[in-house]
Amino acid sequence: MDSISTRRSRLDSRHISRLIAGAALACALFNLEPGIGKAALPPTGADSTSKPAPPKADASAQKTAFHPDVHSNIAAVADADTSTLLYEKNAGKVTPIASITKLMTAIVTLEAKLPLTDPVTVSEEDNDDLKGTRSFLSVGTTLTREAMLHLALMASENRAAACLSRNYPGGRPAFIAAMNSKAHELGMDNTHFVSPNGLSPEDVSTALDLVKLVKAACQYPLIRTFSTDTQYDVYVGKLGTVRLQYGNTDRLVGRPDWDIELQKTGFINESGRCLVMAAQVDGRRLVMVFLDSYGRLTCFADARRVRRQLAALERRH
Repeated sequence: MDSISTRRSRLDSRHISRLIAGAALACALFNLEPGIGKAALPPTGADSTSKPAPPKADASAQKTAFHPDVHSNIAAVADADTSTLLYEKNAGKVTPIASITKLMTAIVTLEAKLPLTDPVTVSEEDNDDLKGTRSFLSVGTTLTREAMLHLALMASENRAAACLSRNYPGGRPAFIAAMNSKAHELGMDNTHFVSPNGLSPEDVSTALDLVKLVKAACQYPLIRTFSTDTQYDVYVGKLGTVRLQYGNTDRLVGRPDWDIELQKTGFINESGRCLVMAAQVDGRRLVMVFLDSYGRLTCFADARRVRRQLAALERRH
């Protein structure tokens, strides 16, 4: 009986303690300012020891980094006016650059200030004995220096570039020396040339260096014009009546949705597909470099992706 009485006494004491605590809490709440008591209580089912959830960040205030979906193995995108690098992917890697080399060939040709109206003739020395590429310009074809430059830039005509280098004061060795000297002048420290047309895998550079080359080439109106021409016809043969029609190797040139200031494509097996461009994107001048791409259309698709994703980023800001 004593144990039963003891348990009942303990239960009564607990019950009385709970009633007292509840009354004290009620008094405290009624003594607070209206509305504060409800706010101070945790919501039904919530852990009274949990901290309030932090406020959700304003989506418009979150900055999204520019990380375009680029498939080329090497790439760089820069603001042409400020030189700000917007995107890079293996941009410091030294790699063969194929016919991107012809941009330097054009610069050296123009800086020599040789008469563009002078005739130059394709010779056996201009044949491609390294890769065995073909050309519409047969040995003995004579065109003006300007026409050869036009074909080299727009249609990536290898014999035209070789012919230009051979008809340089001091010949091709002096021409290639001038190419490397100009690269050094532009701060292209990881660039080296051994040919005027890029057929050698020893013509190497980096995406960062090529941004500098594109910016330098943009200073020459003829390079801008010739590289972005959609079509160019030349007349050859003994009577000059055989018409050769050339088209641009860059399939983005001439499209109404693109404003391209300068471009050059390139390809040899060692370099993969290459593309460099200077273009207006939503009022902003960009230099885009895509190298070492294995898909035939990948470089062009990369340029589209960069333009689309950068435009979307600008709209969000």
